[in-house]
Amino acid sequence: MQTTGPADRRFNLVVMGDGYTAAEMPEFRADVERHLSTLWSVEPFASYRSYVNVWAVEVPSRESGVDCDPGLDAPVRDTALDMGFWGGCNPASVQRLLTVDSGKAASFADLVPGTSRANRQIVALANSSTYGGAGGSYATASGGNALSALITPHEIGHSLGGLQDEYDYYGRGVPGGAYGDGEPSSVHHTLLTERQMREQQAKWWRWLGEESEAGGVIGRHEGGLYSTSGVWRPSRHSMMKTLGYAFDQVEREVMVRAISAKVDLVQDHTPDGAPIGADRTVWVDTLHPVGGELSLEWRLDGRPLRTGGARAVDLRTLGLSPGRSYALTATVTDPTPFVRDPAVRASAALTRTVSWTVDPALSTPEDTTPAAFAGHTATDAPVGARSVVYADTTHPVRRSPAVRWALDGRAVANPGNDRDLDLGSLRLAPGTHRLTARIPGTDGELSWTVDASAATSSYELSKPLRTVHRPGKPVEYVYDGEFTMRLTARDDQEGAVVSQFRVDGDGWYTYYGWPTDADAPFRFSPSGTVIDDLVYGKLGRSRAVPWDDATPDYGTHTVEYRTVDAAGNVGRARSFLVTLVKP
Repeated sequence: MQTTGPADRRFNLVVMGDGYTAAEMPEFRADVERHLSTLWSVEPFASYRSYVNVWAVEVPSRESGVDCDPGLDAPVRDTALDMGFWGGCNPASVQRLLTVDSGKAASFADLVPGTSRANRQIVALANSSTYGGAGGSYATASGGNALSALITPHEIGHSLGGLQDEYDYYGRGVPGGAYGDGEPSSVHHTLLTERQMREQQAKWWRWLGEESEAGGVIGRHEGGLYSTSGVWRPSRHSMMKTLGYAFDQVEREVMVRAISAKVDLVQDHTPDGAPIGADRTVWVDTLHPVGGELSLEWRLDGRPLRTGGARAVDLRTLGLSPGRSYALTATVTDPTPFVRDPAVRASAALTRTVSWTVDPALSTPEDTTPAAFAGHTATDAPVGARSVVYADTTHPVRRSPAVRWALDGRAVANPGNDRDLDLGSLRLAPGTHRLTARIPGTDGELSWTVDASAATSSYELSKPLRTVHRPGKPVEYVYDGEFTMRLTARDDQEGAVVSQFRVDGDGWYTYYGWPTDADAPFRFSPSGTVIDDLVYGKLGRSRAVPWDDATPDYGTHTVEYRTVDAAGNVGRARSFLVTLVKP
């Protein structure tokens, strides 16, 4: 489904379906595509998409559907992975717990060459429209529920990142009560006050006071670990509490480390097993995050070399004296702003060093390696206007082939690390552009389509009491009760588009239709709508569970909406006003 490099050098997302018959395999493919388009709209998956290969393992089942769906009285079906709701038809479990036979899942994942337990994450999709999923060694989700594409990143948060639920209940509709244990091991739960976090430099103290990616401000919000009180989390809501919101910064930092730990920042390098001569070029091939370039620092006997982050050093230019040896190192670091913990930054997931001993007395044999491209950003789909595009080359011993970039036929300066080009730094005009990379003196050339125009979205509301137009102001719609909003996205390029909205500047929320029907519009109401003991669509201050404050927020509210297209472009937010008056 997506290939970014050899399986043994990538993080491999292996998706398989259960309860899809041979005739239903097109439905499985469509479900996988929908889940992926949502996953790539969520950070940090959006920025680290280039670390991930995606494999779909088609496993036809004899019968359609999965066990105990939707209730314990539903039949047990003959399927390939034995997936089932109620924790595998266990009356003591809960309906939404969707489990899979781990042994069978592993055996099918083993069909993917180059993958292993160490470099993959299994996601099992059930052929079901019932809400459900689970996280553990493997992640599961229902394939066809309106919310199912949002279940997948939540469950990967469990399985890959070790994140915990921030729910304040276990059984739906039943408040979880008071937390009674000691300081949680979970990085995003605590008993500490904000002052104690700062004084002890503990938990999420580095993020306190920041505007949360999931809305509001990162601080201390009560509830989590299935308890309503006595334990606190960083944000009012986030991916691990309410599906539809983003990972907040605390969770995102964990996920960056978890994804990066599945790969090696240094993909290849000049062999380092024995001393090398000073008459050659030394090189390092790195990974290439879509969201930003990796940094590379060269040092000779501990002193930094002025290379501008170049991926190769010509030792002949250093004037090394014979009669002694030198220590050469190359340190690759991910400078992502998603990480603030120095320990995480210095971990093997985000920092790697390669060392060589250079002996000028040694001579390097000649080689005949031609200069050519060796790896690059995929050219078969448009790249986004803020993406990092890369082009790696072969490695002749006596030189490092230069990569020259051009946009719409005009040369683009890219000193230092010429293997990566950060399109975001070019501030491209809206429209479609042609990006090329070539190696001087060769016939090789790569070409990409750059999509610099974000998708657009339009809204359709149910009939208001009245519509108010004021010069220079967004349109205002007046209601005295519930109303619906449908968002429709359009793009001039192929690929799925994800729509998002937010109310009064709160966190961006993925538009999925309505929990009971993906084709229905989203419904706002003064106190929210209770569905399966969760609350959706309260206008104003959000409400997640029935015991949250249901007081209607009368008055005027700002609703913003935007899109994330298949190339990763985030559209400009547009808005309208809604005034809720008492009936």
